[in-house]
Amino acid sequence: MPEYLAPGVYIEETSFRPKTIEGVSTSTAGFVGPARFGPFEGVPELLTSFTDFERTYGGIDQLEYSEVKQDNYLAHSVRAYFENGGKRLYVSRIYSPPTDGDGRAGSSIGQDKIKLAARYPGKCGNMTVDFLFKAGQNIMGKESDRTVLRGASEYDLILLKITDIDNKLYWLEFNKGKNTFKLREKNPNEEEDDLFLSDVNYSEQTDTAKIITVNVTIDMPGKFSSPVTFDNLSFHPGHKRSLGKVFSESPNDRFTELYVPLTIKTELLNSKDIADVFLDEEINGKKIRDTYTNDTSKDSERTMRKVLSDGNDGKKPEAVDYEGSDGILKKGLKTFEDIEDISIVAAPGSSSDKTQVQTILSHLITHCEKMRYRIAVLDCADKQALSEVRKYRGQLDSKHAALYYPWVTILDPLTNEKLNLPPSGFVAGIYARNDVEYGVHKAPANEIVKLAIGFDIMLNKAQQDVLNPEAINCFRFFEGRGYRLWGARIITSDPEWKYVNLRRYFAYLERSIDKGTQWVVFENNSERIWANVKSTVEDFLYSEWKSGHLMGESSKEAYFVRCDRSTMTQNDIDNGRLICLIGVAPVRPAEFVIFRIGQKLLDAKA
Repeated sequence: MPEYLAPGVYIEETSFRPKTIEGVSTSTAGFVGPARFGPFEGVPELLTSFTDFERTYGGIDQLEYSEVKQDNYLAHSVRAYFENGGKRLYVSRIYSPPTDGDGRAGSSIGQDKIKLAARYPGKCGNMTVDFLFKAGQNIMGKESDRTVLRGASEYDLILLKITDIDNKLYWLEFNKGKNTFKLREKNPNEEEDDLFLSDVNYSEQTDTAKIITVNVTIDMPGKFSSPVTFDNLSFHPGHKRSLGKVFSESPNDRFTELYVPLTIKTELLNSKDIADVFLDEEINGKKIRDTYTNDTSKDSERTMRKVLSDGNDGKKPEAVDYEGSDGILKKGLKTFEDIEDISIVAAPGSSSDKTQVQTILSHLITHCEKMRYRIAVLDCADKQALSEVRKYRGQLDSKHAALYYPWVTILDPLTNEKLNLPPSGFVAGIYARNDVEYGVHKAPANEIVKLAIGFDIMLNKAQQDVLNPEAINCFRFFEGRGYRLWGARIITSDPEWKYVNLRRYFAYLERSIDKGTQWVVFENNSERIWANVKSTVEDFLYSEWKSGHLMGESSKEAYFVRCDRSTMTQNDIDNGRLICLIGVAPVRPAEFVIFRIGQKLLDAKA
C-alpha cells in the first residue's frame, strides 16, 4: 500500500483491464530415436527445418549396427514432419555405445601431439578435414620512424623476414612494461630470442611480416552433406579465433556445441609450437613449411588432409534407451520433461523392433500421461496383417495416445526406390498443419499425406470397417482425392475421450488456463479474487465459442464457469484452496455423414 507522508500531488498507475488468458501452441513435436550424429544427452535444441536437423544430427543415410544396415527412420520422419506442415520440433537422439570405445571417430597429427576427434559418436564422424595454410600480405611498415605491424592483433602468428632473420615464426604479444608489441619465439619463461618492434629497422625493399592462418574445411560422409569451412583461424590458444577455441572440446557457447562437429586438442602452449607440428607434415612428399610461403603455390600444395576413422553407430537401441535416464544430463524421453512447448511425442521407427515395441510404446504413453498436456503418436509395426494389428492394439489403452496403420510409402531420395516409413512423422506434421489452418478443435483427419506415393497395405472400406471401431486410425487411397489420413480416434476404452481432437483440445484449454492464471497464486482468497478468476476464464471461453470451437447457439449453452461458495467449503478456504468449476461443450467430428433419401409423390407435401 502506498505511503503519503508529505503534502503533494501523487501520480499512480492503475489498471482497469481484466487479466487475460492467451491460448498456448499445440503444434510443437518431440521425436526420440537414433541418428547418425549429434548430442544424445542434455536438453535438445529446437529445430525449425529439416536443414537444421541435418546440420545437428546428420542426414538421412542409413545407420549401421555391427555391420547390419538399417534405414534412418528418425531422419526420414523429421523430413516427413516438416513436409506435412510441421514448424517446430525437438529431437532427442538416443545412442547405445559399442562394446569397445565410445564410438567417436579420431585421428592425430605429429605423433599424437595434436589430436582430432568427432564431437559426437557415430559413423558420420568419419569426416574428412582439410587444413589450408596461408601467408597473408606484408603488414610491416613505418609510422613516425617507428616499425609497426598494420592490422595485426595479439597472438597472431607472424612469419618474419628481416635482416639476419629469414622466414622465422614468431607470435605477437603485448608488453605492458614498454607499451608495445613484441615478437616471441619461445615459451613464456624464455625471452632470449624475443624481438621488440622498436628494435627492428624496417627496410621496405627487403623486410616483410606476414600473418600465418589456416582454413579448416570439414566434409562429413553422406550423400547430401556439404563441406563447411572455418576461415582465417590462428594457432595460439589465447587467440580469439584459435583452433583450440573454435574446435574446443568444452565450448562455452551453444552454437559450437551443436554446429561444429570437430574437436582439436593439444598440450602445446604457444602458436609457434603448434604451427611447427602442422608444418612438419608432408604433402606429396614435401613438408608444408617448404610450400606454404610460396605465393605462386596452388591451394592443393598447401592443404593437408586428415580422415577421421573408427566412428561407430553403436548397438541397436533398446527399450531402456528410449525411456532415458535422469542425471546431470538427461537422456531419451527424460529430456522432454524440461521442455514445456511439446504437445506431440513420437518414436519413429521404434516399432521396427517387434520384440521390444510394446515396452517402447508403454514408455511413450507413460511419458504423455505424466506430462498431462501431450499426446503420443504410435506406429504400428511394418508389414502387419489385420489380425496382427488388432492384437497389437488390444494390448494398449490410454487417453493420451493414438495408433496409426499402415506404414507410408515414399520415394527414397537416397536410392530413388520405394521405401516404407512409420506413419508417426507424417501424422505429427498433419497435426501441426491442421492446428495452423483450422485449429486444434478440428479432427486431424481427411488430410492429404504429403510425400506419400502409396501405403504398405492398401486398405479398402471393408477392412477399415473392422479397424476403425477398435481405434486403429487408417491411411486410405481415394481415386481422384489422393492419399489421405482417414481416422482420428484415441486408443481408450473410455468413450468420453474417443476422439483425437477432443483430447488435444482439452489439453489446449487446460494448459492455457494453467499458464494464464498463475498470477492468482498467493492472492487473497476472497470474493474479489473469485470474481476476477471467473471473469478471466469466461472471457477466454467466450473467445473460443465465438471462434466456433464450442457447441451451442449461445455462450450459456457452450460453457459455464463457477467460482464461489458453491465450489468451495470453508475447509477449502482455510487450507488455501481456490476451486473453480468449468464446463465446456466441445465439438465432435462428423465421423459418419448420413443422407436419408426416399421417393416423393408429386402431390405430397415437403
